[in-house]
Amino acid sequence: MTNHLDILLDMLSALPDPVFVLTESGRYAALIGGKDRQHYHDGAHLVDFSLYDVLPKAKADWFLEQIKITLEQNQLRIVEYGLAGADVDGLDTQQGPEGEIWFEGRVQPLATPVNNERAVVWVACNITRRHQLEAKLQLLSETDELTGAYNRRKLLDALTLSLASFRERQTPVAVVLMDVDHFKTINDRFGHIAGDEVLRGIAHHAMAHLREGDLFARFGGEEFALLLPNTALDVANVIAERLRQAIASGNFLPESHPPLVVTASMGLSLIQPQDQAIETILRRVDNALYRAKNSGRNCLVVDG
Repeated sequence: MTNHLDILLDMLSALPDPVFVLTESGRYAALIGGKDRQHYHDGAHLVDFSLYDVLPKAKADWFLEQIKITLEQNQLRIVEYGLAGADVDGLDTQQGPEGEIWFEGRVQPLATPVNNERAVVWVACNITRRHQLEAKLQLLSETDELTGAYNRRKLLDALTLSLASFRERQTPVAVVLMDVDHFKTINDRFGHIAGDEVLRGIAHHAMAHLREGDLFARFGGEEFALLLPNTALDVANVIAERLRQAIASGNFLPESHPPLVVTASMGLSLIQPQDQAIETILRRVDNALYRAKNSGRNCLVVDG
């Protein structure tokens, strides 16, 4: 006669996703399922170890925090997180997926204590493909199709966050608006395809020289914007001026075209303590850009 307990254990061990029992102190009490080595590593050795025995402290802190929140709320919680096999001490990384894996964790309190501790059951589902698709779609929604730079929407979102950060921490944030000089003349003389090449060339040139954390966006038409977090006015001035000079000395059309000198006018300003909305910042930078155009173009005007 078939033993129903054996059937139940076989069913649990055959679960496609790994199911962990984790105690309130962060100890692995049990692990079942997750046998598919295309999607998961073998974590059987984790049982009886603490999160802090096998994970970097920052990651262990995060997992322990999720356990405690779940126990406090006493309800199912769903979290997403990235974890690579190399992050977990003792895993055989040859028998499992490479690189960082993205998981959806379904964390549910257990009614019965485990080893005299409150505990949760944590089901980890591999959502790497979904995460990659979402990241790709997010990038597409934030990217200008022609130039590959960020688009106006992304810039406005980033500027909104920068304003909030400035009001909280008072770290300097610089904003630059840049307009390609006489762009209509370029289109009229060389055609719109050549004009597109100029815009692409400027964007690729600018993005290649950005620092980590800087953001370059196509603001609209032949106008671009540069957001420089944690950047004092004198440093922002140097960065913008260097870019302006690089554009003036660059060659943005194929050799089949006649030589073309491309220049840009720029306006620069910092976020100010009195700024309550990003429209105020953009208006001030736009005024500086307008003054640059009225000063003969191919120059940088700094507001404040």
